[in-house]
Amino acid sequence: MFAPPDALLPSLAAAIGVGVPLFAAKARGRTYALFALVLVTLSFPAGVILALRLIELSGPRFGPLVGWAFVYGIAATGLHMASLVRARLRQRWVRYAMSVPGMTMLALGALALPFLLALAPVRGLLGLADAHGALAALAYADWLPVLAIVHALATSFGARREFVRIDLAQGGEPAALQRVPVERRSSAFEAHNPRPLRIVQITDPHIGPWQPVHRLERRIEELAAHEPDLVLLTGDFLTMESNGTPGALARALSPLTKLRGRCFAIFGNHDHEAPEEVREALAATGITLLVDDEVVTETPAGPVQIVGADHYWEEREERIPALLKRFPRRAGHFRLFLLHDPLGFRSVTPGEVDLTLSGHTHGGQLGLVSFGFDWTVLSRSRWPDQGLFALGASRLYVHRGTGFYGFPLRVGVPGELSLVEVIPRAR
Repeated sequence: MFAPPDALLPSLAAAIGVGVPLFAAKARGRTYALFALVLVTLSFPAGVILALRLIELSGPRFGPLVGWAFVYGIAATGLHMASLVRARLRQRWVRYAMSVPGMTMLALGALALPFLLALAPVRGLLGLADAHGALAALAYADWLPVLAIVHALATSFGARREFVRIDLAQGGEPAALQRVPVERRSSAFEAHNPRPLRIVQITDPHIGPWQPVHRLERRIEELAAHEPDLVLLTGDFLTMESNGTPGALARALSPLTKLRGRCFAIFGNHDHEAPEEVREALAATGITLLVDDEVVTETPAGPVQIVGADHYWEEREERIPALLKRFPRRAGHFRLFLLHDPLGFRSVTPGEVDLTLSGHTHGGQLGLVSFGFDWTVLSRSRWPDQGLFALGASRLYVHRGTGFYGFPLRVGVPGELSLVEVIPRAR
């Protein structure tokens, strides 16, 4: 006879939590082994506790089904993380049978951890007060992390189609960084005089189980159909799986070959894990890579100067101003700055550029954007999370990203597929 799922879960989680890091250490090395250990430590204990609570809450009829679903999720997590020892993109059935449920289980456990910790003192106080009715009612709150993950899955697989219009004359010239309203629509804007600069930004596509090559290729084809003046790619193209799959990025970007001369890119932080693969893919599709460099291009909206920064881990306060000083503003040109991490925008001298385009934050990942509010978990942090920001006369647009890395934790923050129209200041 098989052990019931509530008896199997703790031992299975412990076996995977120990076995996968040990296997990773031997087959791939210490760095990935530590990465795997941290992930399972943050996810599995809370995931198992949540599973046991939900099994009990679901009763004898549905409890075993809930338990076996968690057993499958934990087993899929172990298989997925073990497969990353030899990381590569997998066939569709493998993605949906292993990678998607495995990473979903990791995300559920990670989300359950702060939830369970927050409710622990409440449960303790109710227990001391013998408030059994309140405890029984509170038990149903244990379904909230599951509902959040269901919402996250729906949000993570999709992306919101938007038309965005940025009027650089609005918002004043604040002395400190602040959010500025931006106009978004689900359909195209009416014509404007003077003609806006039309930009498609692609950032953080993260080719992998959640964004396979064919899906990103289809999305880029859709964006290219808007006939933008510029396509600006602001980094983080790959994941572990696509790092190990030569040619995947070139295939995904292939719709941009028809827009040669209009496409410019920079590195994100993850691109330094496989820089030559990214360079070759961009070159194969006619995309100009800017690594601390500039390019000048003519568009139907006028001449544009684009300065592209590499991703800096350190010394941003010195390197960003030095880069912009090396390529000073050209008279009569609209000046764009491509900067993967928006945190570096604070090092841009106010008025030094007209518009900076960034990504990196994935829009904050957890927030209320899906419901029409700008708030995300990064709103009170130093990171500009998503949307338009002003510092002096300069503006920063933080794209929510076309994808995400690894975990389906886009809760209330959808990905973005947008055409951005920029109305410059009158000069």
